[in-house]
Amino acid sequence: MGTNGSTMLEPLRQGLPPIDPSAVSSAASCALPARYEAVRGARKFTQRTLREWNLEDRFDDIALVVSELVTNALRHALPADTVRDEDPPVRLHLMRWTSRLVCAVRDPSAQSPITRDTDELADFSAESGRGLFLVDSFSDSWGWHPLAGALSGKVVWALFRLQPEPS
Repeated sequence: MGTNGSTMLEPLRQGLPPIDPSAVSSAASCALPARYEAVRGARKFTQRTLREWNLEDRFDDIALVVSELVTNALRHALPADTVRDEDPPVRLHLMRWTSRLVCAVRDPSAQSPITRDTDELADFSAESGRGLFLVDSFSDSWGWHPLAGALSGKVVWALFRLQPEPS
């Protein structure tokens, strides 16, 4: 299951992807509005970004995880009084290193993501509740940590190992 931190993701504690070019070979992010249509936008953004990075073959798994992380942020992390037209409260970050890719979703809630017990997951006919189980199943690892500094909330991330590019 997920862990509460990673030295690789230390820069995300400030709410932004690393800017040091030696730390990340590629990074992209987008703001997502507080509407469920944002999940489709996140998938399209992910598809465009993976195409630019020549990682189209990983789209299915990564897009599923992005969809789950964004859906969870929209469903569970936004205050009930969030105005749908104000500044987007959720942000998707994609960061690529030589041998790994990280998807990270920043949201305004300080509450930890909740994973379901194995017994609760046995009911596969339930309409919801399997999001983090899917994230755990399709990514190589995942976790979360609270934001520090001026930003409040948390970042939930998922890591994917990549095959080295042929020389």
